[in-house]
Amino acid sequence: MRRRTTALLPLLLVGATGCGTVGATQEAVSPTTVRVLVRDINIRAAGVDCAGTGPYQHFHNRAPFRVLDPDGAALASGELSAGTAVAAFAEDLGVERLPTYCEFAVGVRVPQRDSYRLEVDGRPPLDLTPDSSEGPALVAVVPS
Repeated sequence: MRRRTTALLPLLLVGATGCGTVGATQEAVSPTTVRVLVRDINIRAAGVDCAGTGPYQHFHNRAPFRVLDPDGAALASGELSAGTAVAAFAEDLGVERLPTYCEFAVGVRVPQRDSYRLEVDGRPPLDLTPDSSEGPALVAVVPS
């Protein structure tokens, strides 16, 4: 048994290093966060899980998304996580439940492009705007 393992080890190592086309280059990708702020102005406590309402019901936990380049090619895909209710106003209204927006944030790794778009659940893509105020992010506000 030990001999078989020793004989297979070089083959396993070759497989672990990966196979690819000779001369192929892999494009560098950077981690970023895609943030979507759904302005549904629902009344709820800040910080609770939420989903889009009314015409924004397609924004929800496990909704499929794709980050697209300017030509429509998919750069990243996945499922949205649960949204988090964020206060619609910066001032303290002195009440537990207040007007909120539902914010979705998901980490992705994308190559550098001039622009990006976000498609959620097969709906028309939204433009994403770079924002570094809270770390590298691509942001969309719905409705824009």
